[in-house]
Amino acid sequence: MTQGFQFREAFGRTIGWVDEGELELLGQKRVAIAGLGGVGGSHLLTLARLGIGAFTVADPDHFDLANLNRQAGAFVSTLGRRKVDVLAHMARDINPALHLRTMGEGVEPDSIPDFLEGADIFVDGLDFFSLSIRRQVFAACHDRGIPAVTAAPLGMGTAVLTFLPGETSFEDYFRLEGQPAEEQLLRFLLGLAPAGLHRPSLVDPRAIQLEARRGPSTPMGCELCAGAAASEVLKLLLGRGRVRAAPRGMQFDAYRNRTARTWRPGGNGHPLQRLSLKVARRQFQRTASRSPLHSVESDHAEPLERILDLARWAPSGDNTQPWRFEPQSPDRVTVHLQPPEGEDPYDYAGRGTWLAGGTLLESLRIAAAHHGRSMHWELGNSALPARIEVELAEDETLAPEPLADYLGSRSVRREPYRLRPLSSLHKELLRASLGGKLEVHWAESLPERWQWTAINAAASGIRLGIPETFAVHRRVLDWDHRFSKEKVPVQSLGLDPLTRRLMGWALGEWERVRFLNRYLSGKLLPRLEMDWAPGLACGAHFWLVADAVEGEDGSPTPVGILEAGMALQRFWLTAERLGLALQPAYAPLAFAHYARNGEAFTQSAWARNKADHLADRLARAVAPADPQRVVFAGRIGLPRHPAPGSRSVRKPLEELLLPTAG
Repeated sequence: MTQGFQFREAFGRTIGWVDEGELELLGQKRVAIAGLGGVGGSHLLTLARLGIGAFTVADPDHFDLANLNRQAGAFVSTLGRRKVDVLAHMARDINPALHLRTMGEGVEPDSIPDFLEGADIFVDGLDFFSLSIRRQVFAACHDRGIPAVTAAPLGMGTAVLTFLPGETSFEDYFRLEGQPAEEQLLRFLLGLAPAGLHRPSLVDPRAIQLEARRGPSTPMGCELCAGAAASEVLKLLLGRGRVRAAPRGMQFDAYRNRTARTWRPGGNGHPLQRLSLKVARRQFQRTASRSPLHSVESDHAEPLERILDLARWAPSGDNTQPWRFEPQSPDRVTVHLQPPEGEDPYDYAGRGTWLAGGTLLESLRIAAAHHGRSMHWELGNSALPARIEVELAEDETLAPEPLADYLGSRSVRREPYRLRPLSSLHKELLRASLGGKLEVHWAESLPERWQWTAINAAASGIRLGIPETFAVHRRVLDWDHRFSKEKVPVQSLGLDPLTRRLMGWALGEWERVRFLNRYLSGKLLPRLEMDWAPGLACGAHFWLVADAVEGEDGSPTPVGILEAGMALQRFWLTAERLGLALQPAYAPLAFAHYARNGEAFTQSAWARNKADHLADRLARAVAPADPQRVVFAGRIGLPRHPAPGSRSVRKPLEELLLPTAG
């Protein structure tokens, strides 16, 4: 294998940056690398090309599909193979004379002495979330006088920390002892890059999921890590060049063309770090529940449990979550669909509940496909409360479902959007997502957006002025949480703090609302902030028209509305996938329905008269479509911010499960 291989010729092009004696010296050194994933594999190959002659490498994992975007040994041809075997072969293909020890079981506490045996330096390639073994390896290096380098791939850059014998240790710098797991991860992240150069480049904070042990990465960041870490290794092994050891560090961000040198005496105990940690905790609390697709990820979780946990993120009016799950077997579940408690004028003829049931069914279909199963459903009875029998069957022919990744991140966005119109591609993909079940119509010009904004404002004038909806608002608004698991957080409504306070006081009792509306124009500020400002600031308003929602007697056809809800969920998830924000406009449809059918939804004659006028305006806006067949309306556009600062989340699965049959 080594026949004809000449070390001096193979690596001689490095001479000039090192001299001949130094190149020979590098060939006599051993580097220990723990972890051969995102950065570890690149470390090994870069250092092998530098001329390092010996390595000890450890990793227990196998390559899978999710590694292809960044890991040096990840190819379609290596999927399923052990990382140590693949990278060892690649390293020996660079230097057949390499002295290479592999530890396919990874580094365990009792194998750390063997792992570090003979090592001149340790390079950290462990997964970001593997803090327990990382702390133990760094502690062992500190005790044995072995220099240790860690380089983190952050965005499209890297942050480098070097720990030298006799100086600040890993534990002294990061201060992880006694901290809960999530706090340790936060401290590790903030300690790696105190300058935070990468943060402005993060377009979707929801991708950072500390509890789910997931984070975004790029191939550029991993390769930059390898170059930066190898440069530190070269200086340490050759004993020349300045090494900025912890508590000093360096961060380079190629995307922003920025470099920062940091100095944090005391590490995370430094006053600046304590302040940064306080801010970071608040930020992560805001995003902690936004993409909870992995809340049931135990290896022992049944497929049905995983599917239900994913599907429960379906949308429902005012976050009522009108469903309960009764598992019948590992591949069958009964969905119990029930209307909201108390009178709810928004849920006209039960249509809101049936529509939510449809969004749940589509979410179940998507979640089932995500786990390699097809989904079939059958409505047990056509009156609420209703039962829907759902069967899940393994199906190897199913293609991956791309919308599954957006079930948890999809949410109502009530703030103003960018004014940029939707592209023709956006509109075509959204139309196609409806699968022919619904037709989508657009209102894009300023006069059209003004027309729909005025319709929504008129509906708000009604709902803010009648006691029937006052009771609903008191029931569904959450004043205590930014992320509410069973209500709508007030902070998500798009109101300024003064208006929120005024609303909170008014909702204490109905007479206060009457007083504000009669004497102080109490509806003005909410309609300006919730209707006019966001209604005009969007890419378009839209409405969805169904073919067979109404029966012969004008009552809803449950199956038709369930199918419309399924199409609606595909539409909404497609919008989320395209980076678009969406807000429903359901109140105008409800009040117009009551007016068309002569139903007394309120005791207020004034409000009923307003509803009559609203129905006329809505009919003109959707013409030539029959307003009876409009099942959903809303506004859509590019959000100004990547993630909402407040949103409704969902009840945990255990609160939605009924006892198993039998």
